[in-house]
Amino acid sequence: MKAIRVHQFGGPEVMELEDVPTPKLEAGQVLVRVEAAGVNPVDTYIRAGSYARRPELPFTPGIDGAGTVAGVGTGVSGIEVGARVYGGWPSSGTYAEMAIYPAEQIYPLPPQISFQQGAGIFVPYSTAHRALFSKGQAQSGETVLVHGATGSVGLAATQLAVAAGMRVLGTGGTPEGRSLVLDQGASQVFDHHSPDYPAEILAATAGRGVDVILEMLANVNLEQDLNLVASYGRIVVIGSRGSLEINPRAVMSKESIVTGLTLFNTRPEDLTQIQKALQIGLQDGTLRPVINREFSLAEANQAHRWLLQPGAQGNLVLIL
Repeated sequence: MKAIRVHQFGGPEVMELEDVPTPKLEAGQVLVRVEAAGVNPVDTYIRAGSYARRPELPFTPGIDGAGTVAGVGTGVSGIEVGARVYGGWPSSGTYAEMAIYPAEQIYPLPPQISFQQGAGIFVPYSTAHRALFSKGQAQSGETVLVHGATGSVGLAATQLAVAAGMRVLGTGGTPEGRSLVLDQGASQVFDHHSPDYPAEILAATAGRGVDVILEMLANVNLEQDLNLVASYGRIVVIGSRGSLEINPRAVMSKESIVTGLTLFNTRPEDLTQIQKALQIGLQDGTLRPVINREFSLAEANQAHRWLLQPGAQGNLVLIL
């Protein structure tokens, strides 16, 4: 089969398209013929060797994927060959024509959701769901600010929050991206390049501040977030690309909570519950992954370069 292989950590150029053996199916596992693979920021960090968890070299990148079941191992029940599925935490990477998953990490893909959309479910929506409801404790009627709302996690969070009855404010760097977030149901979206956007957000809340902030770039925005959050508000750090210095009194004065998450730390039983919740939204149409751009498997290095450019507008996927 064809697969992307990484033999040394480094830039996008270290990813090479190779012919490799189809992974061997073992007990308790499912073999999936990958139709589309999601490209996420964490993939680029792992490929570069800058992520806390380093896979053993050589490896095939990719966590998100969707396709059809090609085989089931002994001891697996309830999953049939030919079923449309998406998955999480594969035993082998999804930048490949075939991928192995633990049976408990395979989930049904509703017929109205394309394989491309299915490849944009597990990482973005699981992250957004956990950030909103587990870490952020967001409730219906509250106001949520999604920083970087135009990316895959930001759009997922916007859809989830709107479906749960929250008022969503977002930020985005391009007019096209801000329009896209409004299309997902956000009340207002602000240009984070404008020096006046923090004041505009406070004005939109009549000076009260927002109840929950989902932060995709904490090293740039966290200090400002402490001014924007309401008393007893919650700030959830989803992404950061550096360090910063803050005054703890800004947290103390509002008794706000600053917390963080990484999807890798999610307990298996929590992931199972999250997928059950996502299934409802995928079935009724309130959750709909947005695909920005498609690449071939051979163009994986281009996808990684594209992903880290400013102006994100949804998911990037590899088509196999």
